[in-house]
Amino acid sequence: MIAYAAHAYVSNEDQRTVSVLDTTRGEVTATIQVGKRPRGLKLSADGARLYVAVSGLPKCPPSMREAECSKLEHDVAADGIAVVDTQKLKVLKVLRAGSDPEQFDVDKLGQRLYVANEDSAALSVVDIPQAKVLTRVPVGREPEGVRITPNGEFVLVTSETDNTVSVISTHTLQLVRTINVGHRPRDVAFSRDGRTAYVSGEFDATVSRFAVSANTPVEKLIQLRKEDRPMGVLLDATDSRLYVSTGRGGTIAVIAPAQKRLIAEVPVGSRPWGMAMTPDQRLLFTANGPSNDVSVIELATLKVLKTIPVGRSPWGVVIGR
Repeated sequence: MIAYAAHAYVSNEDQRTVSVLDTTRGEVTATIQVGKRPRGLKLSADGARLYVAVSGLPKCPPSMREAECSKLEHDVAADGIAVVDTQKLKVLKVLRAGSDPEQFDVDKLGQRLYVANEDSAALSVVDIPQAKVLTRVPVGREPEGVRITPNGEFVLVTSETDNTVSVISTHTLQLVRTINVGHRPRDVAFSRDGRTAYVSGEFDATVSRFAVSANTPVEKLIQLRKEDRPMGVLLDATDSRLYVSTGRGGTIAVIAPAQKRLIAEVPVGSRPWGMAMTPDQRLLFTANGPSNDVSVIELATLKVLKTIPVGRSPWGVVIGR
């Protein structure tokens, strides 16, 4: 059923594990213990290392008041980026990366990590070979999505509370500008040339876009259903389709950016968040939290080919060798 030979790695937030999926057979082949609350994850360019954000900050349900949540113990020693050997399927070390790391990105040379510290309104820049934090850059409150531009010149960080995107130079490690976007921005994707950024707005059910370098107005690309809560965003290799996980909406929204048109919404599991596409652009994998599973969508037909059970509360997914 699934023809592309690769592995998908899925972080299971409530199980302290990463599930390894064989995408040819569409099943879990291994489980790796990585640490508390694994969420964001990335692969090195050569696929030899898997980086996983782990956090000792307690998980608080939406029904819990912020004052009550703040009283729970934060196990600071558990915070970091776990470095996994993808051949041996074991954690080699945990890099210190500031408080409560959630999402991050890794540069193409595998030298630096750029890590959002959600509870401290900062971006930690981690030197991987030296295993140390080089600096912390102040950003908006509750930073979430982190993406490096394709040319490596900038790193963009979304702020859930301030409804902004911070643009930081990777050369000076300083803030270049701050851009106002939709309500509660969660993730960022770039066009092939890196000139345009797409940002999801969870609370107003929008997807916005703007020019990364030019100081031009932000454009609302599309308004989704009020039931949708746009989370992850992923653009295909031809810039012709933008895929948006809708969280509580339970779908993957498929958008044609050039026409500013919604093509379809594909029902998947409960509260999809992380997504990853196979390199041949044929399949899309989605991590569905409360469903404890991954949906595999055939992009030519926009049909779910298979649903794969994984660990508890799958959060993110990446695909590599």
